[in-house]
Amino acid sequence: MSKQIVSQRITVPEIMKRKGNEKIVCLTAYTTPMANLLDPHVDLLLVGDSVGMVMHGLPSTVGVTLEMMILHGQAVMRGANRALVVVDLPFGSYEESPESAYKSAVELMKRVGCQAVKVEASKDISNTISFLVDRGIPVVGHVGLRPQAIHLEGGFKAKGKTSLERELVMEEALSVEKAGAFAVVVEGVASDLAEEITRKIKIPTIGIGASPKCDGQILVTEDMLGLFEWTPKFVRRYANLKEEISKAVESYTDDVRKGLFPGQSEMYMLKAN
Repeated sequence: MSKQIVSQRITVPEIMKRKGNEKIVCLTAYTTPMANLLDPHVDLLLVGDSVGMVMHGLPSTVGVTLEMMILHGQAVMRGANRALVVVDLPFGSYEESPESAYKSAVELMKRVGCQAVKVEASKDISNTISFLVDRGIPVVGHVGLRPQAIHLEGGFKAKGKTSLERELVMEEALSVEKAGAFAVVVEGVASDLAEEITRKIKIPTIGIGASPKCDGQILVTEDMLGLFEWTPKFVRRYANLKEEISKAVESYTDDVRKGLFPGQSEMYMLKAN
């Protein structure tokens, strides 16, 4: 009989049990070192398609490919041993049909080893989520502001300002829940709408630019750490690493220009024979 390996990683059922109880702590990760730093502190790591903007300098998430998500997902899995790891299905990899979504999700999960995928809400997304869940693929939904629909919606615009928008977002959240998603990201919606969604659906809500009354919160880690000049208005900067890195590089540059050895000690320099 083969030996079973017991994993200490947080599971999908454990996340679901947090509904209305202990808050779910989530952050994004795209690399092994960052995943390793975040893993002891968070419940869920999201390898978001925001990687295209954060790590690759793309103007939006639309240009992100499945291969990019797989590459960064593999890197995160190497650095995370505890947190539940969720990877975004990027634009164009799941919208055509439930079957195409399943093909993308299977390739991603087999090559990455992650525990779930995330998809943004759209007209037929409930059919896709049901198709994936029925075949053993855990899914996180995403409602409200949809970064992959930036061209359709004319930019990164908050949702829930009109009664029609509120009805649509609520409908999306209920549909995602009914389809079998185990959690839903609620992004860029009015606070009271996010609270209403959290009350009405039975799966955990994870807010980003929404309400503190969501069942959990997520931020783009690099925004939270202050690595960029500009961050969204809803983001609290818990550090200012951009300034710290600039100071460190300036000090290194000064040492090199002055002819100083930029290491701990010159005794470690290799000696010529």
